[in-house]
Amino acid sequence: MPVKQYKPTSAGRRKASVNDYLELTRTSPAKSLLLPLKKTGGRNHSGKITSRHRGGGNKRLYRLIDFKRDKDNVPAKVASIEYDPNRSCHIALLHYADGEKRYILAPLGLQVGEKVLSGTKVEPKIGNAMPLAGIPSGMEIHNIEMTAGRGGQLVRTAGGVARLAAKDGHWAHLVLPSGELRMVRLECRATIGQIGNLDHQNVRIGKAGRNRHRGRRPHVRGVAMNPVAHPMGGGEGRSGGGRHPCSPTGKLAKGGRTRSRRKASSKRIIRRRKTKRYGFAVV
Repeated sequence: MPVKQYKPTSAGRRKASVNDYLELTRTSPAKSLLLPLKKTGGRNHSGKITSRHRGGGNKRLYRLIDFKRDKDNVPAKVASIEYDPNRSCHIALLHYADGEKRYILAPLGLQVGEKVLSGTKVEPKIGNAMPLAGIPSGMEIHNIEMTAGRGGQLVRTAGGVARLAAKDGHWAHLVLPSGELRMVRLECRATIGQIGNLDHQNVRIGKAGRNRHRGRRPHVRGVAMNPVAHPMGGGEGRSGGGRHPCSPTGKLAKGGRTRSRRKASSKRIIRRRKTKRYGFAVV
């Protein structure tokens, strides 16, 4: 899917680019799969801002996505490829043989009219979902479960793809897009193929107004603030902050560890995406 460049008729148009959405086949979503989506403005249940620079933006409706793919041995026909404002990838509307409709993440190469299937003994082709035990080694997969039956949690963004490197006992070794090598149980499900909309990363926002439409408010640098508002604020003239980059609460922003040491899934990581000492991606 190519990225469209406009003539530089204004300063905002000069730097901006948009997706041409040629893959989409339908503009209106299925009403039975929509839910209202309330904006939080980055605030939690107590009204305290826990995520800064959020608020405003266009109104959205949430599309119910089938991350579990648990409707086994019932063939489904791809009815349309649609836009989803809540994620970077496109979604595909499936019409099952028994009349049910569901949305799934649209993999690269999936066309309208094709048949997809899920189950323990299905053909490993694009769009089909099955346990990792039935997927041949070396296949490209996405929407991977970390716990069997919970639904896909890994590799769900536009262009995302993981590779099934090997199988060892009850575990599968997966190479994730970050370069991390992780173990996942063989009974966990995954979908065959790479997620579409590869050119999402090449789109340039171009101007601040487009970010406001997405619900992103202006981001003020900490060094431009007063000392009372940010640890990096203050100083005579233009200062460098006087310390390593951090958040208003002092949490390190570049290179600092934020992952909990007691996270249960940490022991399933064979090779981390970064080394502990130098901080660059492991090849």
